[in-house]
Amino acid sequence: MTASIDFKRDVLPHLIAILIFLLLTAVYFAPVLFEGKGMAQHDILQFKGGAKEIQDYREATGDETLWTNSMFSGMPSYLINTRYPGDFSGYIHTILTFNLPAMAGNIFITLLCAYILLVTLRINTWVSIIGAIAIAFTSYNFIILEAGHNTKSLTIAYIPLVLAGMFYALRRNVWIGAAIFALALTLNLHFNHLQMTYYMLLMVLVWIVVELIYAIKEGRIADLIKRGLVLAVAAVLAVGVNFGRLYTVAEYSQHSIRGKSELSVANSGDKTSSGLDRDYAFSWSYGVGETMTLLIPDFYGGSSSNTRLDKDSQSYQALLGLGLPPVQAEQALEQGLPTYWGPQPMTSGPVYVGAIVIFLFVLGLFIVHKPTRIWLLGATILSIVLAWGKNFEAFNYFMFDYFPGYNKFRAVSSALIIAQITMPLLGILALYKVIRDRNLIKDLDKKLMISGGITAGICLLVWVFAGSASFVGAVDPQLQQSYFPLDAIRADRESMMRSDALRAFVFIALAFGLLYFYLKGKVSATMAMAGIGLLILVDLWSVNKRYLNDGDFEKRVVENHFQPTKADQMILQDKDPHYRVLYLPNPFNDARTSYFHKSVGGYHGAKMRRYQDVIDRHIVQNNLEVLRMLNTRYVITGDPQQPVQRLPGALGNAWFVSEVKTVNTPDEEIEALNGLDASTTAVVDVSKFKTAATSYNAEGSTIELTEYQPNALTYAVNAAQAGLAVFSEVYYADGWQAYLNGKPVDHIRVNYILRAMEVPAGKHTIEFKFEPSSYTLGNTISLISSILLLVVIGGAIFYGMRRKPAEVEKEVIV
Repeated sequence: MTASIDFKRDVLPHLIAILIFLLLTAVYFAPVLFEGKGMAQHDILQFKGGAKEIQDYREATGDETLWTNSMFSGMPSYLINTRYPGDFSGYIHTILTFNLPAMAGNIFITLLCAYILLVTLRINTWVSIIGAIAIAFTSYNFIILEAGHNTKSLTIAYIPLVLAGMFYALRRNVWIGAAIFALALTLNLHFNHLQMTYYMLLMVLVWIVVELIYAIKEGRIADLIKRGLVLAVAAVLAVGVNFGRLYTVAEYSQHSIRGKSELSVANSGDKTSSGLDRDYAFSWSYGVGETMTLLIPDFYGGSSSNTRLDKDSQSYQALLGLGLPPVQAEQALEQGLPTYWGPQPMTSGPVYVGAIVIFLFVLGLFIVHKPTRIWLLGATILSIVLAWGKNFEAFNYFMFDYFPGYNKFRAVSSALIIAQITMPLLGILALYKVIRDRNLIKDLDKKLMISGGITAGICLLVWVFAGSASFVGAVDPQLQQSYFPLDAIRADRESMMRSDALRAFVFIALAFGLLYFYLKGKVSATMAMAGIGLLILVDLWSVNKRYLNDGDFEKRVVENHFQPTKADQMILQDKDPHYRVLYLPNPFNDARTSYFHKSVGGYHGAKMRRYQDVIDRHIVQNNLEVLRMLNTRYVITGDPQQPVQRLPGALGNAWFVSEVKTVNTPDEEIEALNGLDASTTAVVDVSKFKTAATSYNAEGSTIELTEYQPNALTYAVNAAQAGLAVFSEVYYADGWQAYLNGKPVDHIRVNYILRAMEVPAGKHTIEFKFEPSSYTLGNTISLISSILLLVVIGGAIFYGMRRKPAEVEKEVIV
């Protein structure tokens, strides 16, 4: 029997919700949608630089290269830009977002997924819309877009949908819930920001612990296990769809800075046996006091670089006092000042959940169903403590050293993405419970008073005692060197704290007033909901506009950024297909060079570990011999008078050596690069690789690169006698295969990072081809899993349409 569907009751409210989300997205991102503008997102521009060679190859051949020489002298493309044809989930994402452009699509899908979660919890349409806005419009979701962290944003966006699938499977129909869960987890994993997925798993882990405890108490453990097993199968399916991506990344991670170091002596700081350097991982740790930004956005001054102050500020008066004309002083304000004075090295803005949301969250601790509030409170506390990082060493260093996988991630302040979901979720559950059950909750008016008193009281205390803070920022010495009056910027920081504390108090007071008068029968439920929804939107919208506003958008962003400079034009006159360039001003945090050239440097958070070792111990120490062996032909100096220098002695694409220096450990191997003449000598770690001899006669032997593709290199060899050829290419065992006259042969690693191969006397053709079996296997599994996922989704839809009305009536919610 097919369940009857009433369009007005069952479909129309959701269509209205979608239209509201589209309208909000369109208004906020009007410059993108209607004016064709873009934004100079730092990481997106870096991505476009690093991915240029990969995309050019794809357009020219229709195939995936899987390797690029455009960054760090060569690395796999898995974490840069690789497509997996077997994974269909990208098409599903496009449908769900109506193919909206980046940024606009990110916020829309966040709204939609949050809405689905709340509807799944049987919260009515209008409160669910308010909740979706509260979750989607937290400041971090917009700040990371400004920085260009689009894939992080999309991974976060699908977390509520994952939770929706779990709720539906555990509390309602297990099969439909498992289908939603499989789809949601597939999309969450698709965007390959595993740190955000990891935080989601921690959130779910807290939930599972609470569920198990209550299931045992209530005697439903058997049912919970059965439903959990179905969800586990759905999770396997989601992993299967993404298997190509996950498998290749897992393979590469062993060789990246996220994997184990082979050196016995760390480069710097404390290290574990594997994973990131601890100091590096915890460099962005949220301050303990900085947690107040969840309630008061400018508690620590906002942004560390681009806070725009007005002409009433002390800084403006100080600039006039320095003798600047009013026009120049206003321009300085428009460019932004470093008002942030917290403990992080820098920040684009605070994590602000919302004053009203915090008020409702506290109320939820009193009135929401106990298991739910325990879970959401526990996950929130875990989120905040993890974000403190090095500011709470006892817990976080233990997590880093012993909790599986945790040491693979950096910027631990990102853990607050848990709180920015759990806090609005508990707050909206509280709002719905007040609207629905005002006469059933004992002492509700008292609990409302306590919640309002706590949150509004904190805001008032901050407003009164703000002057007791130091307002001294890490950037202040630099300001002092530029003769900027520190008293002025510190006075503005104090003013920002006071202003936002008062602002938060007002929003809480207004929301409190609406709920109070609703309880007293003075305001209707509709008016209370609409008023609180509008207040939440105004609160969050206005804070987000401080960090992402219409003034940030401009036309032709990418084209303008990648206009070739004089240095680029000079280098591009060289028509040799393969040599390397060093961008001296900022070599290892810049991928713009990679757009035009094959760069010694680049920009990537997971470069190869061995290459990073060479950077730290040799390249930044000005070891020119290492640059020579990497075939570094040009250096971009940054000097307008002499923008390019040709580096003398670059060794070319390949050469024969006459001597092998044997070592027995990675430490000896990297140390041997000091004082090395790479043109005649190769360093070999004989504990891992063997050579036929330790000396060769290289006289008369030649080798030349004849064909270049990023994943295929061909050399013409004329060896006067047997010898050892060294190639200026990064060694990577998992995929590169050498061929001699068409037959597979072994090659070895020399000089810590390069390839080498023993070549018999005579004329030969040598080929190197990047043919990782992990990609082929992974893509096959992804294809099979994608087909299965579509079958599961289709089956769930068919089953849902045929459910009997009685089945619907039996469903319960959290």
